[in-house]
Amino acid sequence: MTDRAPWLRFYGDVPTTLEYPDCSMAELVLEAAEKYPDITAYDFFGTKVTYRRFARQIESCARALAAAGIRPDDRVTICMPNTPQAVIMFYAVNRVGAVANMVHPLSAEEELVFYINGSRSAAALTLDQFYPKFASIMDRLCIKTLILAGVDDGLKGIKKPLYRLTKGRGIKKIKTGGKILRWTDLVKNGKTYAGQYTVSRKGGELAAILYSGGTSGKTKGILLTNLNFNALALQTAAAAGNCVVPGHKVLAIMPIFHGFGLGVCIHTMLTHGVTGILVPQFSVSSYADLLKKHRPHYIAGVPTLFEALLRIDKLRGLDMSQLEGVFSGGDALSIELKRKVDAFLKAHGAKVQIREGYGLTESVTANCLTPRDYHKEGSIGIPYPDMFFKIVRPGTQETVPCGEVGEICITGPTLMLGYADNPGETAQALQTHGDGRVWLHTGDLGSMDEDGFVYFKQRIKRMIISSGYSIYPSQIENVIDAHEKVLTSCVIGVPDPYKMQKVKAFVVLRDGVEPTEEVKQSILEHCKKNIAKYAMPCELEFRDALPKTLVGKVAYTVLEKEEEEKLKAAGA
Repeated sequence: MTDRAPWLRFYGDVPTTLEYPDCSMAELVLEAAEKYPDITAYDFFGTKVTYRRFARQIESCARALAAAGIRPDDRVTICMPNTPQAVIMFYAVNRVGAVANMVHPLSAEEELVFYINGSRSAAALTLDQFYPKFASIMDRLCIKTLILAGVDDGLKGIKKPLYRLTKGRGIKKIKTGGKILRWTDLVKNGKTYAGQYTVSRKGGELAAILYSGGTSGKTKGILLTNLNFNALALQTAAAAGNCVVPGHKVLAIMPIFHGFGLGVCIHTMLTHGVTGILVPQFSVSSYADLLKKHRPHYIAGVPTLFEALLRIDKLRGLDMSQLEGVFSGGDALSIELKRKVDAFLKAHGAKVQIREGYGLTESVTANCLTPRDYHKEGSIGIPYPDMFFKIVRPGTQETVPCGEVGEICITGPTLMLGYADNPGETAQALQTHGDGRVWLHTGDLGSMDEDGFVYFKQRIKRMIISSGYSIYPSQIENVIDAHEKVLTSCVIGVPDPYKMQKVKAFVVLRDGVEPTEEVKQSILEHCKKNIAKYAMPCELEFRDALPKTLVGKVAYTVLEKEEEEKLKAAGA
């Protein structure tokens, strides 16, 4: 196990170990509600709800679930964007001892069948605007109840009828009855329920199912416990450097069905009395308005969110001096993008820099973070309290020397129970090492320096092998992104009969830059000065935008598939 001593001096006053309550997620949030009853728990399009009222909403929904027949250990699918109903339901499900199955609301019909039936869900919650997808597959779903919520259910006053007259105008009225139940009716039905509805849960018991992004293989259900989430909440607040302050605001843009959004933007913040600005749908144009209107103290997102920040032209004069934490995770943050974002923040009065974290859904989300006042270029930081990292030779449990690249392995209190109904994959990912600890083999390549700072290189499966050389796409992307006319890039390996694979780069230019041959040559000349000859892109293609996964990562597999299809067509 890696000695933590080398990086203690970079932690400042952050403890290296913490105490974790042996309770449910809901209990931890309700405890926060008792401490901060009059602080706003969430703000949804101007409708503000205090922690006191939020606690009542959780209890009312939990009672309603019990009245609807949801029992301990049942699974309930939450197929929602960031809305009050989604957050309330998440904790209410936990309160009755059931398991929340978190699903992307834009999932295709066949994906919904997989998520719902695979988890054996007894009920599901979704927005009324997504009902047509469910209607077409209802006879194939195992659920007994489909709960339909409307965005306007979370609004108050004049905003309710205004929503129905504007954005909600195209949503058809849905007939309820049978398996179909409105959110408002669900809660109403629970008011007369007199039976016991709360169930005490321990930290090690199953609480939620999240899903891997599916960018490197078949999507798998990831089984996570109360302790996983509660430990993450306490670790994140501690590693952030005690900047998480009750009453301050977080811009909750990352979706609730994603480990980063659920674990950091929702659970971490709600257990510490922070106000969540719930954003159900992200757009670059609304981003500027949110920053100006709410002046959040914390922003957390994937690199593409911060890339979007650089594109906004409505932020002239924006004061960001209130920022206390800007956190990037979910995907690799290139060195160049960090430089650009840091410069942007400084130009707008911020006294903080963007801090990069690293983690994966198999451990909820972040497990390490760059220190508040110290940064090593290219590093993803140092481990959270009680999290340990080691670098092993791929395919083994053998630790490699300091500075050498190998597979990143993690252990600590946020490790998943395993993959749902997949013991083979679970055994491959969770391995007991010689030290007696269970380590998560991440499938990521990285290294660790003498100070204990971790460096992410690449997903093992994404590494390009060209003429026997190992090439890391992220390193090439860093070089390309440093070009003055480039906004972002994605590098993949494409089949080559001689080299096995050759390097191809897809490039998105900055606004106002035309994709000319002259610009292409300029980028390639820049690459020649900074990239070894064997790793040089053989081809460079301009794109208006790069494809993204459902959680906002660059979907490099989409580009790989496009290239495969081109080769097939050419061969035909």
